[in-house]
Amino acid sequence: MDLGLNGRTVVVTGGSSGIGLATVRAALEEGAKVAFCARGAERLDKVAADLARDFGAERVLARAFSVLEPEANTEFAAEVAARFGGCDALITNAGQGRVSTYADTSDADWREELELKFFSQIHPIRAFEAQLRASGAGSITAVNSLLAYQPEPHMVCTSAARAGVQSLLKSLAGELAPQIRVNAILVGLVDSQQWQRRYEAREDKSQSRAAWFADLARRKAIPLGRLGQAEEAARTLLFLASPAASYVTGARLEVSGGVSRFV
Repeated sequence: MDLGLNGRTVVVTGGSSGIGLATVRAALEEGAKVAFCARGAERLDKVAADLARDFGAERVLARAFSVLEPEANTEFAAEVAARFGGCDALITNAGQGRVSTYADTSDADWREELELKFFSQIHPIRAFEAQLRASGAGSITAVNSLLAYQPEPHMVCTSAARAGVQSLLKSLAGELAPQIRVNAILVGLVDSQQWQRRYEAREDKSQSRAAWFADLARRKAIPLGRLGQAEEAARTLLFLASPAASYVTGARLEVSGGVSRFV
């Protein structure tokens, strides 16, 4: 299926690794021009060089900054407009989880987590809103977590923040329509550097990677029997972000292997 992204501009936050990088690469494969950002300059520069080699430097723009800095987002948006003529699809992916219970989450931890989860959405959306309105097919697609609807006792702070973000996105879907569509994916367990580190720290060093991850999927009761891949989340993101999903807004699509328990 043609997603209709050829020649369009896609912006991805948190785009130097994991789901973000898989999304950047998939968008380039669809013929899009892609601008992406991340905090770590060294890794970002290497990734950008590899992508420029594979897809052409004229289609790749990478900048290192924190999406929690409003001025940096504004400057990035201006650069995207100058380089590519505007933004058609914004994919917000920055953010990570905090492992903590209610009892061991300090006030400072709460503030830090809520700021990260909310303003990693708010600042980029504010910066690119005018360009998305002018696109004629503008879309915002957020990477959110299944925790928004299915909180875990060891991730109380992150679960609460994720739920708030999902409410924000639903509100924006109404407020920004009809010029901008707003959707989200709800990610379950996805194979990542975090899980790789946990595998490397396993107690039984004789256990293979395949066996360790299969055991993890069993313990987590994932019906499909495995963790997801970043590319699987990326394909879902691009569909929702693209003109192929032109009548979809305010939606949430699970990418979880069926692990959710809510209806």
